[in-house]
Amino acid sequence: MENKEYLLAQLKEIEKWEKDQKNLFFWEKIGRIPFMILDKITPKFIHDKIGSILDELSKYVNAGGQYLVSVPSTLAKMSKELSVEELTELEKVNHLSIEQMEKAASAFVMSRKQFAKVQGATTGFGGIFTLAIDVPILLGLTLKTLQEIAISYGYDPNDQEERIFIIKCLQFTSSDIVGKKAILEELTFVEGKKAFSQIEGWREVFFTYRDNMGWKKLFQMVPIAGLVFGAYVNKQAIEDVGEVGRMLYKKRRIMERMKSL
Repeated sequence: MENKEYLLAQLKEIEKWEKDQKNLFFWEKIGRIPFMILDKITPKFIHDKIGSILDELSKYVNAGGQYLVSVPSTLAKMSKELSVEELTELEKVNHLSIEQMEKAASAFVMSRKQFAKVQGATTGFGGIFTLAIDVPILLGLTLKTLQEIAISYGYDPNDQEERIFIIKCLQFTSSDIVGKKAILEELTFVEGKKAFSQIEGWREVFFTYRDNMGWKKLFQMVPIAGLVFGAYVNKQAIEDVGEVGRMLYKKRRIMERMKSL
């Protein structure tokens, strides 16, 4: 296992990343302006589809359902990626180094990113007519990416409390600096799993996700040209949520290891 100096150095890098998030505030505010335009010209059936995200997020937290990934399958992929003895249970992941966990998580993000790119291009080709299909698929990809990251660091997404943490990661990705700060404080100062035992502001989670996604999908509404925008937006969405997931899960694992030193 890593020594205290190594863990502290890794933690310092994560804290620097957290501080850098405030630099995104201006661009996030500017970026949300086009969504007001999109809101007026988007057909009702697409509004209904985006609106269903609220129900989907609630279903995911309560039961996991169709969005749950297979833990055994994910562990098998980790074993292959890291060239280690087969990981048959999550407990064995806890014996891996932080570096190995990070490598596995990055590999999962890369794989999902490529899939999202192809999927975004496919639905983007049809412009506004296929946009309604793309939104729930992308939501599923982001949730599955975060679950694979969770498993990479030894956490079980079958645990409801863990799924709440995953929603917190999703919320962090879409929030402005005020929201990001609040989430970081909540995850830092509340001890143990009680930090994730409840989630408030469902509509806030939904609207920040909708706003963040809505303006990015604006250009995807143009047939054929949407192919390029769809590929880029979906790839970037997975990259963004992947970065947040890796940082926040890595921080959790480091904090837990430091307690055991």
